[in-house]
Amino acid sequence: MKKNPKDIVRQGYDKVSRAYRGDVYDPKDDPYYDTCMEMLLRRLKPGSEILDLGCGCGIPATRDLAANHKATGVDISPVQIERARELVPDAEFICQDMTTLEFPAKMFHGVISLYAIIHVPLNEQPELFRKISLWLKDGGWFLCTVGHEEWTGTEDDWLGVDGGKMYWSHADEETYRTWLEDLGFQVVERMFIPEGKGGHVALLAQKKD
Repeated sequence: MKKNPKDIVRQGYDKVSRAYRGDVYDPKDDPYYDTCMEMLLRRLKPGSEILDLGCGCGIPATRDLAANHKATGVDISPVQIERARELVPDAEFICQDMTTLEFPAKMFHGVISLYAIIHVPLNEQPELFRKISLWLKDGGWFLCTVGHEEWTGTEDDWLGVDGGKMYWSHADEETYRTWLEDLGFQVVERMFIPEGKGGHVALLAQKKD
């Protein structure tokens, strides 16, 4: 029987959690992280309500958000969330599939999702983007890293971890831009993040008033 992609992601991150990210963040792990986050952080007022979708163990993004803001992290992996609660005690964490979340309208000043929406089955992503637009206040910010080219697939023993299977599914950059614009977002900043022969794209979009 074919395995549910979300079970692959949940169980995969349970297995690769520490191989993916240690308790202490080393900037060499992602030389593009600081530039990507600064796109958002310099636009936020202190004390903003921020949602981190696919927060992992909370290091480094939720930790950096929680330093000056009210941060809520969400992840599908119980292992990741358990670590996040220990590593980032100043934030709140929810262990849940991000596509099943419910929040009041216009609750957040910002939403981020770094390398996480690309683990959601592609057919569920447009509805997730719609929900994010509802959760954001007018003028709120959405920072996401998405696919540069369309691709869906899996990898066995990801990061060299035995049994650490992982699933990805993403559209191309133009499709993500279209989804955002159709929901009333304006893409204000963009950064290509190379990886191997391809890469990802960081998009910062603002919800229009």
